[in-house]
Amino acid sequence: MRVSTRGEYGVRAMFDLALNAGEGPIALKTIAERQMVSEHYLEQLMAALRKAGLVKSKRGALGGYELADSPANVSIGEIIRVLEGPITPVDCLDTQTASGPYCGAPDRCVLRNLWKDLQDSMTQVLDNTTLEDLRQNAYRLEVAE
Repeated sequence: MRVSTRGEYGVRAMFDLALNAGEGPIALKTIAERQMVSEHYLEQLMAALRKAGLVKSKRGALGGYELADSPANVSIGEIIRVLEGPITPVDCLDTQTASGPYCGAPDRCVLRNLWKDLQDSMTQVLDNTTLEDLRQNAYRLEVAE
């Protein structure tokens, strides 16, 4: 699985909101400038994240976006799934039956276990890393400088 700019920029925007959690809504323009992302593109990403319930928006002069929950309760896996879809390294793992569109016999596939192990590893890292983890890492890096 390759994370596209959609996933990368979405995680960056959510990280920005986590760094500023508790300060009220952050203007989209401010996030876009700090993260060096197109405001228009970021608007599309935030709409998807809002629809998924990961961010809240407020209209008006003091409006903007903020996390819908604590940074400790938002995993990177959640963000990636909203913006990128399922976390799968190959298509054959991306179905309810786990047989995929290209395989008629997944139980006899020699490579399927390899791809499943890779998927499990990626899922474990993304689901066990929260915005709070990233925020704490940023503070540690800042103190180390």
